[in-house]
Amino acid sequence: MPPPHAAALSAQQFFQGASRFAVAGASSDRSKYGNKVLRWYQDRILDVTPVNPKGGSIEGLDAATCLSDLGTSETSPVCAVSIITPPAVTARLMQEAHAAGISRVWMQPGSESAEALKFGEEHDMIMVHNYCILVSGDHARQTSKI
Repeated sequence: MPPPHAAALSAQQFFQGASRFAVAGASSDRSKYGNKVLRWYQDRILDVTPVNPKGGSIEGLDAATCLSDLGTSETSPVCAVSIITPPAVTARLMQEAHAAGISRVWMQPGSESAEALKFGEEHDMIMVHNYCILVSGDHARQTSKI
């Protein structure tokens, strides 16, 4: 695990200059963390897209079925994703994120894997792990604006 100051810096960098976000592993079940994290973004009036392989509508938003479905916008690309999936899925999502040009990833506790972390390091991705966005996200957002 990185030293606390390194983790805080990564969390700040996750938000710095980011205007569009995605939540991979979003769920329509309000008791699941994939839904709680999505609502965290919505409650803060952030531009967020849920990502779920089943698609559909989650919390009133159209869900993308994969990160590559998010499309790119030259004026406002999705540049950060929160991942709430099993570790084996997270490793694949890291590759998808990189291919989609997403360089900032927040892996919710329990979603990270050695493979995912190694891929992120090898591709110079900004990664936050071992920290819950529901607990640490507000502080990271506030300090990223300094």
